[in-house]
Amino acid sequence: MRPDVLVLGGGGVLGEAWMRSYLAGLADATGWQPGDAEALVGTSAGSIVAAALAAGRRPAAADGVAAAWEAEAAVAAADGSARSGGPAGALLGAVGRAARSAAEPVAPAVAAGLVPARAVARAGLLRARRPATREIPRLREALEGLGARFDGRLRVTAVDRASGRRVVFGAPGAPEADVVDAVLASCAVPWMFRPVEIGGRTYVDGGVWSAANLDAAPVRRGSAVLCLLPTATPRLAFDRLGAMRGFTRATARSETLILRRRGAEVVTVAPDAASVAAIGPSLFDPRRRRAVSVAGYAQGRALAAGDAANP
Repeated sequence: MRPDVLVLGGGGVLGEAWMRSYLAGLADATGWQPGDAEALVGTSAGSIVAAALAAGRRPAAADGVAAAWEAEAAVAAADGSARSGGPAGALLGAVGRAARSAAEPVAPAVAAGLVPARAVARAGLLRARRPATREIPRLREALEGLGARFDGRLRVTAVDRASGRRVVFGAPGAPEADVVDAVLASCAVPWMFRPVEIGGRTYVDGGVWSAANLDAAPVRRGSAVLCLLPTATPRLAFDRLGAMRGFTRATARSETLILRRRGAEVVTVAPDAASVAAIGPSLFDPRRRRAVSVAGYAQGRALAAGDAANP
């Protein structure tokens, strides 16, 4: 499978390392370059990789960009853990609460942008706590070094904090933004990082809406879509109650139905057992990045042999 469209989901700094390395392994095994895809959709961690690919870089180029986010995210996650008593507690608590109001298993409702009440509930959750004040300045500098532009291929998802609705920067009709601000917004995990202001409105992590935002992919009949979802696996050690996995799977399945109704072929891949073991108990532990990269690369090469892991 040489995908026409790549959809890269959220998953913290280790999810970014897994996706980047997975694509590198797939490229080395097949000769196909991920940056040749007709469209790239990125959410949170996935937006960093998508921006690097859109800038004409190979997957490994995202490593240096994500390192800037990694250091800040590790500190923020540690702070959240101290308050909540669990690994990356701030992130998982935020997404878990959002999942209960945002996940919608009925595909037509997702296609319509979800019921308005869902957006209202999501906005209420985002306003329930004071927003974080921590910025991600080094990520801005690293992204600026890429030189990525919205050229019609790249789409970056975020959520309007006031309305609770999703915005897909780079898509027709979306608010104007540069890639740097859009990616910073998509990586602004609620209560870990400060919301990003674009055009007078503030935006947070696109993962609050959906782990993948598959339905934002521009497809036509016959399009081949490859979606990488770091949080879709049933084995993640940090998600013992299944809140993250439930949210990921519910939204991804609904959105997959939408794309299939549009005539697209969709393959979704989650971390395999070796990658999950490398990720360990937190998506924000930079000490595990090399192990995750090794496991992700091996898994990407395995896909070339037809050994895909569907959630």
